Amino acid sequence: MDIIFTGSVAYDYLMTFQGKFSENILPEEISALSLSFLVDSLVVHRGGVAPNIAYTMAMLGGNPKVMATVGEDFESYRAILDASGVDTQLMKVVPNLRTASFFATTDHSNSQLASFYPGAMNEAASQSLKDLRKKPDLVVISPNSPDAMQKFVAECGELGIRYLFDPGQQIARMSGEDLKPGVLGAWALFVNEYEFALIQKKTGLSKDDILKTVDLVVVTLGEKGVDVYSDGNVIHTRACDAGEIKDPTGAGDAFRGGFLMGLSLGFDWDLCSKMGSLTAIYVLEAIGPQEHRFTPNEFVARFETCFGPDERLNVLIS
Repeated sequence: MDIIFTGSVAYDYLMTFQGKFSENILPEEISALSLSFLVDSLVVHRGGVAPNIAYTMAMLGGNPKVMATVGEDFESYRAILDASGVDTQLMKVVPNLRTASFFATTDHSNSQLASFYPGAMNEAASQSLKDLRKKPDLVVISPNSPDAMQKFVAECGELGIRYLFDPGQQIARMSGEDLKPGVLGAWALFVNEYEFALIQKKTGLSKDDILKTVDLVVVTLGEKGVDVYSDGNVIHTRACDAGEIKDPTGAGDAFRGGFLMGLSLGFDWDLCSKMGSLTAIYVLEAIGPQEHRFTPNEFVARFETCFGPDERLNVLIS
């Protein structure tokens, strides 16, 4: 399948402070707050929902395309994605801006101070699906600048392109009226359990309203697994057992990468869900959303350990 991923692209700057923020904040002087913390470590991870999903799908042999706006500091990131098998030709560099960046400092008690700089992501709506030379089989609309998300929803409707709506973190920012067209026009909706409840609250749509309208609804449940709703049926897939869990960041994106690779190969929802469950585990066992590694052979062997053998997966290693 020809799948185009739209969504955020970002650098994550993660720092640690060995003290406690609370010991340095004076409530009676909060109006004149002025603090600087000497951090003990700094790591920079490649992130953003669209490339996170695409990166995992590429490891399974897919050829995902990412359409997004990035800054002038993106070239080293692009080189890594290109080498990983992700098609970055639709990633547009915006002059005089930096790629979106997340800055977070975590203290000894796991309290966190964070800032997000949207940078080039604010220009995402400058791109258009109408400029594509070929109509894709599927467009994934993931968290991005809200105006871009709404634009891509509308363009998919105009062009007759199926899309997967994955609003994620932007659900809290968008109004119910902004979310409703994206949900009701989608071929597929991917959310976690909390996000599914929040969408219903903000849009006024019931669970049944959504299930009657959207062909495929995938609700991830964390360690409880995933529920897949389609054609009036629900398929539950348990989560795979993980080794040492180091960082949950990006696990949901990796799930989508595995699931969509299964979809691309024409697998049924049960096998797609199992593939997603396993790819999510690889991210949980790594630090960072694009630091996990596996070969198709290793994936198939671990799949057999988790779920039992499935001859259909031989296509990954043929």
